[in-house]
Amino acid sequence: MTIRRLFVANRGEIAVRIIRAARSLGIETVQAYSEADRDMLAVKLADEAVCVGRPAARHSYLDAAGLVAAARKAGCDAVHPGYGFLSENAEFAEMVESFGMVFVGPKADTIRRMGDKAAAREAAIAAGVPVVPGSQGRVADVDAALAAAEAIGYPVMIKAAAGGGGRGIRIAETPDELRRLAPQAQSEAQAAFGDGGLYLERVIGNARHIEVQILGDGTRSIHCFERECSLQRRRQKVWEEAPAACLDEATRARLCASAVALAESVGYRGAGTLEYLYDEPTGAFYFIEMNTRIQVEHPVTEMITGIDLVAAMIRIAGGEPLPVTQDQVTRTGHAIEVRINAEDPAAGFLPSPGTVERLSVPAGPEVRFDGMIYEGYTVPPFYDSLLGKLIVHGATRDEAIDRMAAALEGFTVTGLKTTVPLHKALAADPDVRAGRAHTRFLESWLAGNPAFNPQKAAQ
Repeated sequence: MTIRRLFVANRGEIAVRIIRAARSLGIETVQAYSEADRDMLAVKLADEAVCVGRPAARHSYLDAAGLVAAARKAGCDAVHPGYGFLSENAEFAEMVESFGMVFVGPKADTIRRMGDKAAAREAAIAAGVPVVPGSQGRVADVDAALAAAEAIGYPVMIKAAAGGGGRGIRIAETPDELRRLAPQAQSEAQAAFGDGGLYLERVIGNARHIEVQILGDGTRSIHCFERECSLQRRRQKVWEEAPAACLDEATRARLCASAVALAESVGYRGAGTLEYLYDEPTGAFYFIEMNTRIQVEHPVTEMITGIDLVAAMIRIAGGEPLPVTQDQVTRTGHAIEVRINAEDPAAGFLPSPGTVERLSVPAGPEVRFDGMIYEGYTVPPFYDSLLGKLIVHGATRDEAIDRMAAALEGFTVTGLKTTVPLHKALAADPDVRAGRAHTRFLESWLAGNPAFNPQKAAQ
């Protein structure tokens, strides 16, 4: 079917991104907003906007029935969930389609299968994709976790079976730590995703975090190459780039081919990301999970391939085949994205909501800002602290880093604290510039840096 009117069931910068992609396709948009988001940029940009509830997400952006009712009342024929909130909720996808609307994403069965991290591991194994040694599916209780860990070998990572975004994860070095941390992970997962299920994986020390962007039309899938997201704080990505400088071409080809094989094995539809750990010393890679939605870091892939991933997923949801063949997907240069959050990195990353007094964003053909803010906008305290993403492109990685450093110097936002100082420091760091960062790098780097460690600064 041809999508004519799209309901945006999300907020912030991804809502803005969806509206702009829909507009490029000639599709009308209806923006959902909570009472706290009446003034957000997406509301101003959409053709129509409807209030869907009180500020707390459970009364608005997580209210599946309320969102579907609002979409139907507004005469929409499709719903885009963005990322976070209900984007990987199979019941929401089913509800949308049960009322004759299109869910812009994979089928509910695919979300259910690949959204459960333990089930996704089994699907990967069946498709011949290597996985991190771990438990056989979910662990029923702490005793089962202890038995599985004994077989896997410590240290182990305790992971939520549902959801993502680094929530519901703990690392246990010993059986005593596993006994103590498993209930914590279970409680966090239950609160975040409504599912307290857990599974275990062996910890791969100093691994690189690599993910492959795929597009599928339900029958055929292609990859749009990979990204590296190793710079993380508390398992939340901070800095992303494409391509991954640590991969040689032979490994890149095998990695991307494995992602396509897995996506095709589950009949994937839309945009999705398969995440891997890469053990650089051995050259081995391991599938860890799939995100059945668009990713925050999708712009770096768009910058090196020229493919509008959000527009592509909308077109696919409307029944169109894949917009390109695999041979037509090429990459040029190097792209880097940094997440600019309303947080104070000099005060332990405390949230810093407030009113944007002044905003100056660098411009140019190789610089892009996907944001949700404008001068006079008051950032509400109820949601994720992401204000936007600064993305740059260069002919080489060194050129991209230089361009990022210059763009950060030209980026100004006053009235609230942001993570811009952190990114300036990272862009100047010799290890980051040399491509030596791994998934544990940033935590130790922050701990040893007085500018970002209040306790260190006080010594």
